[in-house]
Amino acid sequence: MSDTHFGFKTVDEREKARMVRGVFDSVASRYDVMNDVMSMGLHRVWKAYTIAVSGARKGQQVLDIAAGTGDLTQQFARKVGPSGLVVHTDINEAMLRTGRDRLLDAGMGLPAACCDAEKLPFPDARFDIVSVAFGLRNMTHKDIALAEMARVLKPGGKLLVLEFSQVAAPLRKVYDWYSFKVLPRMGQLIAGDAQSYQYLAESIRMHPPQAELKRMMKAAGFGHVDVHNLSAGVVALHVGLKC
Repeated sequence: MSDTHFGFKTVDEREKARMVRGVFDSVASRYDVMNDVMSMGLHRVWKAYTIAVSGARKGQQVLDIAAGTGDLTQQFARKVGPSGLVVHTDINEAMLRTGRDRLLDAGMGLPAACCDAEKLPFPDARFDIVSVAFGLRNMTHKDIALAEMARVLKPGGKLLVLEFSQVAAPLRKVYDWYSFKVLPRMGQLIAGDAQSYQYLAESIRMHPPQAELKRMMKAAGFGHVDVHNLSAGVVALHVGLKC
């Protein structure tokens, strides 16, 4: 038996996926509203930047991991057009259903798969672009997940990891106050769930900071990795090119 972290708690690693699933089952219906409120709308800017950096173009094949309610999936689909393909995936069925419904409402009948990023059900060298936004920090074995993402990318393919990261030092006290005092209260008021947003704040602190995640991506098979700090490091976009 091996242990891992669930926020600040130490848990049996076999239990983490179930516990994370419980978090997202709880917040799925209010996820987009909470994203807008807690980021003051900035999550839309971060995602638009990710799409721009991706360089996605007509005819390309894209895998969107931990795609949830499908914000990035929709934007990628517009970029690759009808000659391309975007696959919408998530390990959480409630989030996947919410995203599928949103995509259908937008007139996009895209393929979807409920799958674990540590065991992707796709062949080697399948995709031009792989994206994971605000999902990597919830994965039990990040090194395995990153290696799987590298495996399914074509040589020269691009991985985009958009994730909460280590904020610049002068802002850390204010950011900690907001994360641990304000965010759970907002979660209770808007989503009826303070504990899930307490977990969010804790999981961000347990996630590898920028330099460590860059090192992990290189170890997973990405020959070149750029780091784009957004909003003073509240979020970072790591962009890896497969060797």
